[in-house]
Parts: sequence; C-alpha cells; structure tokens
Amino acid sequence: MVMTRRGLLLASAATLLSPRASALAGPRKPNIIVIYADDLGYGDVGCYGSKTIQTPNLDRLAARGTRFVNAYSTSATCTPSRYSLLTGDYAWRASGTQILPGDAPAIIRPGRFTLPSMLKQAGYATGVVGKWHLGLGDGKVDWNGEIAPGPLDIGFDYGFYMPATLDRVPTVLIENRRVVNLDPADPIRVDYKAKVGDEPTGFDNPDLLKFRGDPEHSNTIHNGISRIGYMTGGKAARWTDEDLTDVLLGKAVEFVTARKGAPFFLYFAMNEPHVPRAPHPRFVGKSGMGPRGDTIVQLDWTVGELVRKLEELGVADDTMIVFSSDNGPILFDGYEDQAVEKAGDHRMAGPYRSGKYAIYEGGTRVPMIVTWPGNARAGHVSQAMLSHVDLLASLAGLVGQPLPADQAVDSFDLRAAFLGQSEKGRDHVVQDTKLMVTTGTTVASSGARILALRAGDWKFIRGSVEPHEFHGNQIGTLPRHQLYNLARDPGERDDVAAKVPDRTRQMAAWLDKIERDGRSRR
Repeated sequence: MVMTRRGLLLASAATLLSPRASALAGPRKPNIIVIYADDLGYGDVGCYGSKTIQTPNLDRLAARGTRFVNAYSTSATCTPSRYSLLTGDYAWRASGTQILPGDAPAIIRPGRFTLPSMLKQAGYATGVVGKWHLGLGDGKVDWNGEIAPGPLDIGFDYGFYMPATLDRVPTVLIENRRVVNLDPADPIRVDYKAKVGDEPTGFDNPDLLKFRGDPEHSNTIHNGISRIGYMTGGKAARWTDEDLTDVLLGKAVEFVTARKGAPFFLYFAMNEPHVPRAPHPRFVGKSGMGPRGDTIVQLDWTVGELVRKLEELGVADDTMIVFSSDNGPILFDGYEDQAVEKAGDHRMAGPYRSGKYAIYEGGTRVPMIVTWPGNARAGHVSQAMLSHVDLLASLAGLVGQPLPADQAVDSFDLRAAFLGQSEKGRDHVVQDTKLMVTTGTTVASSGARILALRAGDWKFIRGSVEPHEFHGNQIGTLPRHQLYNLARDPGERDDVAAKVPDRTRQMAAWLDKIERDGRSRR
C-alpha cells in the first residue's frame, strides 16, 4: 500500500519534534511561506487582543496553528530586522545596517549564506515578492539598466519587489534585475541630496497632496503623495499606491502556482501598515480608524486570499506559513493621515510600551503565527521565546541542511518550538534600535546603537544617551542602565535597576559578552 504525501508527513511528526532530527521523512519537504508585515503591532491583530480592528483571516490562521506571545523581531526598525531574518546574524554586528535610503548599496553581499541560499541548496525554488529595503548594487544604481547585486545574488531565483519603502523614491517595481515597464525614452534619475528634474515637491506644492508630509517626506510628489528623496523620469513604471497590494498579491500567487509541483520558498514582504497609507478604495472606511486601520484590514484580506489560493491549488496542507512583523507599530510616521486622531482606545502594541524605533517591548515584541497542518500544533498559544533570527537555523534543521560554523552566528535551531511542540525556546534575546536624529529637514540614524537583553522575566536596557522621542514614540534611552521585571511590569514603567543592582550588573556583563564574542550560537 502506498502512503499519501500527507500520510508520510504525519508519520514523520515524531521525528520533527526531536531537535536532533536532520531531515524530513517523505517524498518532499514542505513549501515554506514567510509573510512579513511592515510596522504591524502586537495589539493590531484580533487574536492578540484587538477589539477595534477586525482580522478574521489572521485569527483563522492562528486557530489552525500556533500563536506566539514571546516572539521578537531583532530590531525596532525595518532594515536591520530583515537583515537578521535572512542572514541569521544580529544586524548590530555589521556596519551599514541602519534604515537605508532608497539608493543604498546592497548590504547582504553576493555569496553570503542566507535563508534563501540554504533552502535553494535543499532543492527549493526561492522567491521574494514585496518590500526589499536591503540595498541594491554597489553604490550608484543605474535604474535604467541591469540592477545588481540584489536578491538574485543571495539565493533568490525570482524577485518582484520595491527597492526600499513606500515613502522613498524610486517609486517603481523591479522584476529580477530590471525596472518593470520602464520606457527607455524616459530614464529614471534619483538623488537623496539635491533635487533632480522639475517635478513638484511637497515643500513647494502642498496643494497637490492627498495628505501633507513632514519635512522629511516632502520631496518629489508621486500619486498625490510626497516622498523621501528626489526622482524624475520613469513615469510609466511608477506604481499606484492604492493598487500596489493587489499587484504584489498577484505576483505571489503566480509564483506559488507555477511551482506547486515542487517545494518552494516565498518571502512575501508586505507593505501594510507602513506609511504612506493609501488603501485600495474597497477597504477605505472598513476599520473606522482611518487609513492605518484600513491598511491592516487590507493586509488581513491579502493573507486570506493567499491561503485560499493554496487551498485551491491543493497544497495548503503541505505548506508551512510563518506570519510576523518586522518591528512594532507607529501612528504618526511622517504623514498627516489621521492615524493619531482616529486611534481612539486602540492599543496598537497591546500591553507593551511604545512601538517602532523604541528599545521598549513595543518596538520588537511582535505577533507571530506558524501553521503547517498536521505538524504545527493547532489552536495553541506558545510561551516559548523566539526571535526572527532563529528562523534560518530552525528551517535548516527542518530540511536537513547544515549551518556553516561562521554563518548564522546568532540563529538557534528551535524547530520544535516553532511548530508549537515544545515550550522551550531561547533563554535570552537581544533587542536593538538606533537613535534617530533630525538635522534640518533630514531624519536619519545617528549610528548610536541601543541594545537590550531579555532573559526570563527580566529586561535590561543598556545605558546610552539622554531620553529621546521620535515621531511620538519614546525610544527608551537613558544615560544609566534600566531593568524591568516583565512578569510584574509588562509596560516597563517601574525601573528597578537601582533596587536590584546585582542582577543589573549580571545582565550588563552578559550583554557585553554576547557583543564581545561576535556570536551567540555555539
């Protein structure tokens, strides 16, 4: 009697639970989809306690799998979180891993061991759709020619992506190595220091805007929205914000459809609810909380549509989905879109303090859901502490691939915890952010690294600089060390560093050692 593919996978469940298991039994490995939201907070999702924003598709995903309440992005900002997710290294170990401008060089260099390159070695077709924001090229990018290095040089077979963020130029999409729909007669020029061309800007033409931006977000206007940086040309190639999510979903569906007969890995890096928030008209007003809430409803719908497509293709039961967010939430982030005014009683970070840019829990504790029918524990709420940096080692263990000794140096194989079959996760996690400063009309990272260490119930924040706020979020920096007991004080309001000096010194020394050793995986 020949077992079905699902039967073989179920039969291998016991093997999966063993941390020493080197590979899956069965005819092929599971498809893997990582869905990475952008600035989605712990409290923005129904199954994490939101009473205002409805997320039925994410709630359904959680009911089918395991929901984590102690999951962390590595950083409170996007570029370093994505770097850690793909490399298995804390981004603060490398230079140049702050929030990148739209014309930055690639910070993950060709030949680097990465999550997609590891899965490619294991026989996976690999693709990225959505936000990139890890730099492109070697410096000055020629947007009118072949763009490299990029995703295809670090393990992805296919890419359809934004160069950086919604609020940065160039506002075009790249497929593999070339800008999509580019007219050679209308070449693109981009500059982040001086104006190029004669297109209107938010500074000079506020009457053309759908909503105003702050000085940082008041450069070239496209689609009624002023952006960071200056751009001219490429008009036929520019996206329409309201349609962008549908375009990206379509490419994600194309990718999984074309590769349904063999194992695939899709990194689906969504935009929502990052600024500028311009949801499709069919979602406008659906949340009652303005554009930010409406884009979260749009995100939820998009996840539901992708899952529905997997079911239609007959591969849903053979697909592992990891859903999470790159960092914590923020209301005002450069645009006057009424996010603050319409927030009401909504607690976007749940019980945690602050959000994006902050070293407090709201900056890096994020929603995370893992599903894989018959393998990931269904309807389970896990207390295991996990970090996105662990995804590389855990998936390598799952598909039977070794890790080079000098790569993925902070990534732990916690596959049993990821599948909800063990509550044993990390014993510690390092969190990071970088101090943001304003100079004239430019906002950028100062390079001042801020690190924190969580171990068990204790959270230590290393003393660094004077108290600082950025876009309304308390960053959490002080010239002295801070210590919080998260079990008693999840909102990090009662600093007990002076009351428990021995523990404060112990955690400070531990964090120093992690930094000094250059790795945490043994």
